[in-house]
Amino acid sequence: MAAFDTSRPLGAFGHAGLIGNIFVSALDTPRTNSGLPLARQIPTLFVAAIGAVAAWNDARVTRKSLSRLTDRELDDIGLTRSDIESVARR
Repeated sequence: MAAFDTSRPLGAFGHAGLIGNIFVSALDTPRTNSGLPLARQIPTLFVAAIGAVAAWNDARVTRKSLSRLTDRELDDIGLTRSDIESVARR
């Protein structure tokens, strides 16, 4: 299904009409949780939030541990100081 209606000519609204079509189709897109009752959505959101906090903390601990190493120690494991952030986000 196209993101906008290609069967309508641009007409008087030109590209603004296309943008409006895209916006309306985005509003009409069904959401995955829309059919679930609120009582079932809240625990899912809570678990996702806890997971995000745990991932953030793991990255923080990794970043802190790698930052304490000397340049030589980082080189021994094949990293540089500029690699620390990307390694911590994995």
